[in-house]
Amino acid sequence: MSLDQLDMRKSALLVIDLQNAFVHEKGTLGVSGLDTKRLSSIVPSLKNLVSHCQKSGLPVIWTQQVHFASDHSRARKKLAGHTSKRKQVSALAGTWDEEIIDELKPLADVQPEFVIRKHRFGAFYETRLEMMLRMLGVQHLFVTGTTTNACVETSIREAYLRDFDVIAVDDCISGVNPDWEETAKKVWAHYLCELSGSAEMMAWIDAQTKPRVLEYGHQLILVEDIDKAVKFYTEQLGFTIRPAKPLADGRPFIAFRQGIAMTEGRKSGHQQIDHIAFEVNDVRAMAAKLKTAGVHFFNDLHDGPYGLTIYVADPDGLKVELYQVGERAG
Repeated sequence: MSLDQLDMRKSALLVIDLQNAFVHEKGTLGVSGLDTKRLSSIVPSLKNLVSHCQKSGLPVIWTQQVHFASDHSRARKKLAGHTSKRKQVSALAGTWDEEIIDELKPLADVQPEFVIRKHRFGAFYETRLEMMLRMLGVQHLFVTGTTTNACVETSIREAYLRDFDVIAVDDCISGVNPDWEETAKKVWAHYLCELSGSAEMMAWIDAQTKPRVLEYGHQLILVEDIDKAVKFYTEQLGFTIRPAKPLADGRPFIAFRQGIAMTEGRKSGHQQIDHIAFEVNDVRAMAAKLKTAGVHFFNDLHDGPYGLTIYVADPDGLKVELYQVGERAG
């Protein structure tokens, strides 16, 4: 998968449960006999990735799993929960076990407001994570952390079900069983997310932060009669005006949310551009409306490069292409 289709401005990195309980050899999983070296193997790559994200302004959000010694909710269960399979309850509130590991704690402390405390596997389950992501304008969520088959997978599923674009950063995710991990990642790639590496993500960040054109802003056109032109675009084509200040030289400047802007200064017979194009929702109805209004047509309904298309003239003779994606003539 190429990350080029994603927008860094709409992205965040999620670091799941890099805590002593799950990564340190003296934490709960370590004293319960699990291979913490395997779990902690991601720390160097993850530390590098987090630093790169923070320096580039990409939000880094951390989860911190916290449990209580007495959990009446779990106590209602008749079948043993996963916590009973460990030597002790992991990540007890207020203990060293719950703390983020020393190697990463300074990075988590950079923005403590981005640390999410949770009480179950999922990063979204009864936490403020979803609201935080919406507030930050996040659509693309890069996921890292431990453990692969529990908290990481649950969080990936939760994100997918909330319609986020999910990218699992493969070399920054670790679990307790390599066979489980291999199967899990095959399932993820098929149903839930894309897999990428930290090096690829950092290269994408570098490309995104280089000086570059991001998106279409507007196309400034010169008109002879600005009141007449504005009336055409608003009343005939349904354009809406967005707030804008006059130009630096004092000339009026009218900007539309649909992508063009106009100012006075066009001389009779002078045409500055060939045409401008816009997608519309019902080109047949638009054509009928414009014909009723007496608008000049360069080309009537036909199959254009983007869909069913017409070319009309605005009051200054500028050619305007209007097309409907997915529609065809006939």
